[in-house]
Amino acid sequence: MRAAVVHGQDDIRLEEVSRPSPDGEEVLVRVQGSGVCATDVKILGGAAAPRQLPTILGHEVAGVIAEVGQDVTEFSVGQRVAVYPIAACGSCFYCKQGKHNLCLEEQGLGQGLDGGFAEYVLIPSRIVRLGGIVDIGDMPYHLAAMIEPTSCCLAAAEQCGTKTGDNVVVIGCGPLGLLHTIVSIAKGARVIALDVNPDRLSIAAELGADVINTTEQDPYTEVMSLTSLGADVVIAALGIPSLIESYFSLVRSGGVFNIFGGTPRGETIVVDPRWLHYGEITLTGTFASSLSHFREALLFVGNQANRVSRIVSDRCTLDGILDAVQRVKTGQGTKSIVVFE
Repeated sequence: MRAAVVHGQDDIRLEEVSRPSPDGEEVLVRVQGSGVCATDVKILGGAAAPRQLPTILGHEVAGVIAEVGQDVTEFSVGQRVAVYPIAACGSCFYCKQGKHNLCLEEQGLGQGLDGGFAEYVLIPSRIVRLGGIVDIGDMPYHLAAMIEPTSCCLAAAEQCGTKTGDNVVVIGCGPLGLLHTIVSIAKGARVIALDVNPDRLSIAAELGADVINTTEQDPYTEVMSLTSLGADVVIAALGIPSLIESYFSLVRSGGVFNIFGGTPRGETIVVDPRWLHYGEITLTGTFASSLSHFREALLFVGNQANRVSRIVSDRCTLDGILDAVQRVKTGQGTKSIVVFE
């Protein structure tokens, strides 16, 4: 089978590799849609470390079941599915609380296990037993590939306690920032979206957000004008520590500031403890999602199909993955999906 194989920093090659064969409770999925995520680009660029090399990235996967192991009884060949990418153990302290993303033995597609930038992906028994393969019915594959990133935004909304009437500031209008916009508005919040890219701000406005171009307007002045006290929730949907730190002032006293975007290894943020203490600020983070959020996202994406589809700007074949990675690096478009249909 053909796959995009990462051999090292900025070294991704289209190669012929052996097609895996499922055994026991494993399932083989023929990939039909696989989202290109900023995490993939960070790993490829050396800002995040892969679990192994060579490796196949891609953790936002949808496709059709091609083969099942001899012990699989719940799934059948030809079934259209999306895959929760975390192979959680199911028995550690965090898994027992439903926090599969914090599993003490966590590994996942594209992180220790070969992922979805290939014609086929082997789903390990841990994911199968966990219930991490979900039937997508007739949902288009490019849309089903958006279930995983949407689940991360739903997890963040729960972490932040986003509710009707809240003012939510979303910093960064990349694909995840735009998904945060959709999720927050669906929960009844008002969204104020910040970015420097006019095209992305235009999409955020189309989705219902108030927008601030930070190259033309002062974010603090504008947010205070719109909210009077500051935001109830601020979501930093980017991974630049200096920018994250500069936006702490946008959250009101008693509010929540969520660091959603992963930052490069070794970089730090300075936090004034008096700001936290006297302002009773909740400073938190969200990493990936639990299986319950993934299942919630399946329904959410189905109900918000037109709005979620608006974020997908590019569909490419596996041959075009290098261009797709470059588009993510340079902020061109919004979301790229590798399709095999």
